[in-house]
Amino acid sequence: MKAILLPLFFESGRDQGFDNQLAKLRELLMLEAELLAPVALGSQLPEADAIIFPQLLGEGYRRAKEFQSIRIPILIVTSEFGTVSMWDWELISYLQAEGVQCIGPNNLEETKMLCRALGARRELRTSKFIVYQDDPGEGQQASIFKRFYWWESECTRRMTEKFGITIEKRSFKKLGQRAKQIDDTEALRVSRGWKLPESDLSNQAAKAAARLYLAVRRDIQDESQLVAIGMNCLNESHFSDSTPCQAWNRLYQELGLLWGCEADTVSMLSKFILHRTLRAPIFMTNLYPFLLGNAALKHERIASFPQVEGDPDNYLLIGHCGYMGVIPQPFASEWKLRAKVLAIVDEDANTIDARIPEGDITLAKLASTFDKMTVAEARLEGYAQFPNSDCRNGGIVRVQDGHRLLNHISSHHYLVMTGRHYHSIKAFSNIFGITADRF
Repeated sequence: MKAILLPLFFESGRDQGFDNQLAKLRELLMLEAELLAPVALGSQLPEADAIIFPQLLGEGYRRAKEFQSIRIPILIVTSEFGTVSMWDWELISYLQAEGVQCIGPNNLEETKMLCRALGARRELRTSKFIVYQDDPGEGQQASIFKRFYWWESECTRRMTEKFGITIEKRSFKKLGQRAKQIDDTEALRVSRGWKLPESDLSNQAAKAAARLYLAVRRDIQDESQLVAIGMNCLNESHFSDSTPCQAWNRLYQELGLLWGCEADTVSMLSKFILHRTLRAPIFMTNLYPFLLGNAALKHERIASFPQVEGDPDNYLLIGHCGYMGVIPQPFASEWKLRAKVLAIVDEDANTIDARIPEGDITLAKLASTFDKMTVAEARLEGYAQFPNSDCRNGGIVRVQDGHRLLNHISSHHYLVMTGRHYHSIKAFSNIFGITADRF
């Protein structure tokens, strides 16, 4: 969805320079934004996602009140290269001291990113999440799952009120029943059509994966505003003879749908904001800081953390459902569909064994207050394998300060993105009414 930008000009100073810059911006941002007809500062403003100033003048020092009356984000893009001009830093600084939040992007990619953020914010207001669940917290490992905030009505209310998203809950039990009624011949034809890389799934497990995929695909076929989908796949795994890992992989590739493991709507919303804006490969996983010791080791059924270089306090193991997490094929450097690992899911369940390139990564997730995005830049140092455990292939991650991470962490679920993104998240955070909390 393109951002809708309203160009403003100083009525006494609109000239050829303004018109030339406006034409240039239309060209540079043609894929990311629609620029409306320009109006004068102080005029009644038509509806838009943000204001954009193609030109600033010294008159701005005398028009602070008109700037203060603007209630939508203000972009200052005054150079022919799609960035702020250095000559405008003084006025921007002056306006910020007067309480006006101006955004002056430093490069064209940042300008385009801000436009994507504006479009994503508007898209949220008309978008839907679907989650399949019946009695969250009452099934497998109830003592763990009863604690999660994303199933609280308060969490849903806060999300919908702040971001405008619609969250629809559907029965996982009924979906599982419909999946089991799908003919084996059709399921086998679909699973063979996937032409998967190496896999150790049995024929029965492959058909079960295809049946669940088909059931979901049919259930959402009339949805026009659906952007993300989740399932209480572990806690209520007794409702299905499969897990949705392969379904989420396929639906992302086919429809661009984002996914939420364990029906974690906070992760789904975080993923939507981050992926729509940054376009970085992204997936959700569990964090196991070495500092947590036996509490983390016991849950993954491993004896000890891997050997690392430097202070082990600044390391964590990441993994989910036996491997790194549900990583779609386009995001992975290595990818295989595997038979299930966890004991709490059906024998015919599936899981994804995938890797992303080693190097810089970013961990991020919205806090439960929905007023900030918690962010940590880190490095994926390598991988560790623990046979006969619940972590057959996990990631070894080094952070700057493991103690600070534990003091600021907001969830055991976090989104992982390739690359370093803190400064980009900080740049667009105001658009969503949040701050970026670097931990």
